Amino acid sequence: MLKEGQKAPDFSLNDQNGNLVNLKDFENQWVIVYFYPKADTPGCTVEAIDFTAYLEEFKLKNAVILGISKDSESKLCKFVEKHDLKITLLSDPENKVIEQYGAWVLKKMYGKEYMGIQRSTFLINPDGTIVKVWDKVKVKGHAEEVKNLLTELYL
Repeated sequence: MLKEGQKAPDFSLNDQNGNLVNLKDFENQWVIVYFYPKADTPGCTVEAIDFTAYLEEFKLKNAVILGISKDSESKLCKFVEKHDLKITLLSDPENKVIEQYGAWVLKKMYGKEYMGIQRSTFLINPDGTIVKVWDKVKVKGHAEEVKNLLTELYL
């Protein structure tokens, strides 16, 4: 997994509407990049709704939110519409960015091992440096925690 103090690797992925989004498009802005396992599952839904709820506060601090999963663009579009999400969700079906950021990990459930996305968040400053990494994120209160740290750093 990438570490605090490293330059955030640039990437290009399609959003829920099929538009190409590049990390470099957000130079001179704060960027919250979060990785989540699967759209429209309970934890991922809560996380996306929570980030949407704080979106205006993030915008006031010159910040954008990019959620990344393996889900297809069409699935992301349905997820956004179903829950009235206002954040940008990106499709990484080939795992390129997920692996690049270190969010593709060996997981265990019910005694079985499999590869999957570790829920994680990266806060990137306007210079493109990772200033905070949250790995193994617990959904409850996470968006607020990110907002609070950004508020502290933005002053």
